[in-house]
Amino acid sequence: MRALTYLVFALSLLTLLPDLSFSQTAVSAPRPGAPGEWRYLGTVNARFTADHDAIVVQGPYDFFRKIKFKVTSAPINLIRLLVTYDDGGLPENIDTRFSIPAGGESRVIDLRGNRRKIRTIEFWYDTKGVLQGRANVSVFGQK
Repeated sequence: MRALTYLVFALSLLTLLPDLSFSQTAVSAPRPGAPGEWRYLGTVNARFTADHDAIVVQGPYDFFRKIKFKVTSAPINLIRLLVTYDDGGLPENIDTRFSIPAGGESRVIDLRGNRRKIRTIEFWYDTKGVLQGRANVSVFGQK
């Protein structure tokens, strides 16, 4: 009987493990567009069990001056960003500390250097409630 109890417990734990991932990375390749146009860079599903996610922007790399975040499904608090550029220079650390409601978007965030080729965008957040589920967080860049 005890072995059966342990087996049931182990199987239950295995079914929960996919939801206990601590971060995820989305990989995207932006489509070409005109200067001044917002272009989609990627989306991740922010979970209440995670606090950090990243979007990898694949080439052909393009120059972006600004980024913004759009959130659906559940609100989040965006705490910090780390933007790594393709030129190999130091990453840009941006303290954001603002709340984005479900269906809302962040303020426009100006990037250092005005014309930089983005390699990755890492962001730290906390979700505003377990009961509200996952937040879909999309990132957009402006040339």
